[in-house]
Amino acid sequence: MTAPENLLTDDHLRAQVKLLGTLLGQVLLQFAGEDVFNAVETLRRGFAELQQQENQQRRTELMEMIDAMPADKVELVVRAFSSYFKLVNVAEESFAHRNRRRMLSHGMALWDGSFDRTVAELKIQGLSPDTLQGMINRLHYAPVFTAHPTEARRRAVMEGMRRIFLICDQLYSPILGVNDQRELEAQLIAEIQVMWRTDELRSAKLEVRDEVRNGLYYVRESLFEAVPKAYHFFEKALRKHYGVNAEGMAPISVPSFIRFGSWIGGDRDGNPFVTADVTEWTVHTQMEAALDEYRKRVLELRQTLTHSSGWCTPSEAFLERLAEYEAEYGEQVFRGTAVQIYSREPYRRMAAMMLARLNANLSYVHQCLADVPSFTSHLAYENASVFLDDLYLLRDSLISHGDRIVAQQDLQALIRLVESFGFHLLQLDIRQESTVHTRTVTGVLQQIDPDFNYPAANESERLQRLAAWIGHIDPIAIDDSALDDEARETVAVFRRMAKLQAEVGDEVFGAYVISMTHSASHVMEVMLLARLVGLAGHNGRDWFCRILVAPLFETVEDLQHSEAILDQLLSNKAYRALLTANGNHQEVMLGYSDSCKDGGTLASNWNLYQAQLSIIALTQRYGVECRLFHGRGGTVGRGGGPTHDAILSQPPGTVNGEIKFTEQGEMLYYKYSNPETANYEIGMGVTGLMKASATALAQNEVRYPQQYLDWMRDMAAAGEVAYRALIATPGFIDYFYESTPVTEIGLLNIGSRPSHRKKADRSLGSIRAIPWVFGWAQSRHTLPAWFGIGSALSGFIARQPDGLAQLQTMYREWPFFRGLLSNVQMALSKADMEIAEEYARLCEHPNTMAVYRVIADEFGSTVAGVKQVAQIEALLEENPTLSRSISRRRPYIDPINHIQVRMLKRYRSGSVWESEQDTWLTPLKRTINAIAAGMRNTG
Repeated sequence: MTAPENLLTDDHLRAQVKLLGTLLGQVLLQFAGEDVFNAVETLRRGFAELQQQENQQRRTELMEMIDAMPADKVELVVRAFSSYFKLVNVAEESFAHRNRRRMLSHGMALWDGSFDRTVAELKIQGLSPDTLQGMINRLHYAPVFTAHPTEARRRAVMEGMRRIFLICDQLYSPILGVNDQRELEAQLIAEIQVMWRTDELRSAKLEVRDEVRNGLYYVRESLFEAVPKAYHFFEKALRKHYGVNAEGMAPISVPSFIRFGSWIGGDRDGNPFVTADVTEWTVHTQMEAALDEYRKRVLELRQTLTHSSGWCTPSEAFLERLAEYEAEYGEQVFRGTAVQIYSREPYRRMAAMMLARLNANLSYVHQCLADVPSFTSHLAYENASVFLDDLYLLRDSLISHGDRIVAQQDLQALIRLVESFGFHLLQLDIRQESTVHTRTVTGVLQQIDPDFNYPAANESERLQRLAAWIGHIDPIAIDDSALDDEARETVAVFRRMAKLQAEVGDEVFGAYVISMTHSASHVMEVMLLARLVGLAGHNGRDWFCRILVAPLFETVEDLQHSEAILDQLLSNKAYRALLTANGNHQEVMLGYSDSCKDGGTLASNWNLYQAQLSIIALTQRYGVECRLFHGRGGTVGRGGGPTHDAILSQPPGTVNGEIKFTEQGEMLYYKYSNPETANYEIGMGVTGLMKASATALAQNEVRYPQQYLDWMRDMAAAGEVAYRALIATPGFIDYFYESTPVTEIGLLNIGSRPSHRKKADRSLGSIRAIPWVFGWAQSRHTLPAWFGIGSALSGFIARQPDGLAQLQTMYREWPFFRGLLSNVQMALSKADMEIAEEYARLCEHPNTMAVYRVIADEFGSTVAGVKQVAQIEALLEENPTLSRSISRRRPYIDPINHIQVRMLKRYRSGSVWESEQDTWLTPLKRTINAIAAGMRNTG
């Protein structure tokens, strides 16, 4: 085993950051001027010194310098800092990738969460091949992209950063000569120059279609490469640790289990711009991207599978299929020319047939996107399964004459893509808020059941009547034109879903998610609407159901009631019949964001933990397979944190081979913009799922002491009391709106959805969870991630005789509690109460400083409590890499915060002309983008 000194150290990373910073400085001198360059350097060095040692005179000088800057200079200074953050982020990502590659190339022990290490651990634990095979057969790993905006980068910027990543990677090649290095540095400075010339702000507000295209960027640029590689590394680890058979294959096979989903173009909760037409356009646009990729790869196969029939004999099944295709499609495909060229090359002839069939599918999709009458050629593949059959036939034929190694290259990668993405690409979830369905069903029942007063009926009466209509055998006709606009659009969505399923296949849609599910009838209402369009019901002989409905429990109260709601639902005969007809599979979504905003982070985390245990126990009692869908954000305040650790910290027994979770905002960029990192992230998630599932398989399933649960229950209650006391403090909501740039965030063109549920409603209920967290992050409070924890910890320690020792033991032994406090440390490290106080002074409400003092006191209590329990001297002591990353950014983030405070003061000033206010708006918006880039996870 090679010694660990082969790994790169932080010195290597600092050297790369220094190089990028130096090149950026050269660009600044050339294009922004010496005055701006000097201002950036003065602020950077000044705030770095203040971080080491407070000096009030120096701080005052820096503030005066910021105050004296005109708007155009401020804008250039902020852009410089923002550019630096982008480069640091690339450097850190490139550095991590190079270290992982060194581990692989030097034969070192790989990282925790790698396929190699995880499979080795499972083997050591005694998992037999049969047991492991059974577990792998159950795996379902489904990240779901959402458009929730917290740092929506322009594609032009993302593409530029990708080029810089690749140059950085080449720059540190061990075989690089001096001249090569100079050439690469020239390329690097050219890219940095382009980055400086490229505006990171959007000139127009994003539309839903733009968000769809942004989501597809990650698929095209990253996932098409990363997904097959993840399977490759998994299979390689199985061969290494479980051996191989006579054919060189592991005794354990890996079926396709990675499925990416999306809400983009399907999430209409609070977004009036996501219409039925937009959803249909999204499906066809995704199909176009999938078919384009498959077409490109089949074209490559046509160029490389040049086997001659004189040197190999394809399988009989393959030759039969080829003969069938040539008889049916040959004239259209070859038109007499290519037949002669490929006359002795059967695989190239087959690839040509497959290419022609895919072209026919693409032609149909292009017609749909052009909104012209669509004609499906008989040449087109009926669905992705038929295309897969051809690929399998091709693979098996190659293997039959000894070309397994050839089949395992590009062809196997294509097979993995089609298995994972089909023709639909991303499984589109549809989401709508429950009251919209209630109003729509009320309008429908007024037509088909006018004597029944649905709004006045109680829950039992509603469920009984809904079940009767869902099971109604005769046709149910409604007049869409008699419905109001909202109901007509809602019904149109279901009609479009039925149409697209018939056209693309059932796999085109994932779940129909009902946000704000407060009762069982909210789920049955969706089933009635599905019944109207033929997606569910009874055909006179059998029940059928082609829609998966997922209730979303979001608030603390909803989480507490989730078990009762599901019990009522699963005991309903009609619903159980529909569930049985759809594979006996229930999906339940848990909302991290709103529960945290509603009751604070401790109450949210604990109620989520409890809800998972009760939901899984209930569904097991009913004999129903349940998949939990975790609505996580990027930040700790919205359920964020490393995916591997997050999965492992789930309650025992709740992860049984399946997990589904949202990937939101800036985390899409940081996880999936580069295929190298995407491959790592997929692997970390899958291995977390495997470890959690293996724990559930163990005969002695992990059971944590009941007292841990009791202590956590009491602390969660104490944390919720502290949090609710804060939000009930007079002037608190005004404090939030005035001490954060949340209003100004709404002016950024980063998303299509409004930031508030109700316009001009300054209330906690109206503000959405994402701008809530985003605003607190910008002003360096990071409050949603930690408030209430200090009170809970100190209260517990004061009440219990050995309280601190008990918490320290619980931290060591319970992954849930350890994961919670580890994530909290990250949020506390990014907070800064001195900077937060500057934002507090923006407030005009008379109780402002009293609110700030409550927040600052709780912050101090939380930092002290977490350090005591974790037995550390400094936050993130156990995660030095993250600690260094945050420290590296501080001297650059802090000045932007101070600049942002000044911009907010000037922009909000009522004593200057509106035209003067507007001069400060653009630099203000740039500070929001810059802080988001610097903090990495914001919303």
